[in-house]
Amino acid sequence: MSIKIDPTEFAGKRVLVSAGTKGAGRATVDRFLAGGARVITAARVAPEPIEGVEFVRADLTTAEGGEIVAKAAIERLGGVDILAHVLGGSTAPGGGFVALTDELWLSELNLNLLATVRLDRLLIPQMIERGGGAVVHVTSIQSVLPLPESTTAYAAAKAALRTYSKSISKELGPKGVRVNVVSPGWIMTESTVHFLERLQAANGGTIEDARKLVLDGLGGIPIGRAAEPSEVADLIAYLASDRAAAIHGAEFVIDGGTVRTV
Repeated sequence: MSIKIDPTEFAGKRVLVSAGTKGAGRATVDRFLAGGARVITAARVAPEPIEGVEFVRADLTTAEGGEIVAKAAIERLGGVDILAHVLGGSTAPGGGFVALTDELWLSELNLNLLATVRLDRLLIPQMIERGGGAVVHVTSIQSVLPLPESTTAYAAAKAALRTYSKSISKELGPKGVRVNVVSPGWIMTESTVHFLERLQAANGGTIEDARKLVLDGLGGIPIGRAAEPSEVADLIAYLASDRAAAIHGAEFVIDGGTVRTV
């Protein structure tokens, strides 16, 4: 179901979307553009140009990459009003915890936790100076529903991001900066396909066997499908908007009912 978008909702707003060239990140970029925002995003590989978007080529899993992106946001846009941290994913193989080397653990932590922490540290201070801003961290239901076959490190990093988000919300709320969390379940993106391919390589069988392994581990999805990237983007945009001015320090799950506990 499509929703009617107000093309002036984010007029005058400067938005940074991490990893905004593919999947849910790209959908988030498109959603803010549709609302009239000025948008900057970053990725390790330059994509086809996105009309109306400032692009920075940088590796946000490194401290240097975070500094490059933050500097570009301040120089090109004069700062940011909204931070949407969509960066995340897993490159770990299947095979359980014994397959996770120190290098893999550090890679998952840099991608799913520290990239966000660094950008926050670099850009939230200018929000505080202005007395306002909105931050949305994208975590995952894996933080409460990990798959031991393949997502232990990813799930642990996203759980840490949830805790970090709650902590800084207590600090930043009185300073005018709202912080909220979006926790998606399975989203149909390019990375989903790559994830299934890694599971297939580790366990044999077909892609459908890998898909069934994930669904069995999740216990199924009651609505019968994964979320679309645009649906996640709509939720992120809502939480960043003035419509959600009284929502702070909260987590919003978008998983089709996958997590069955309260």
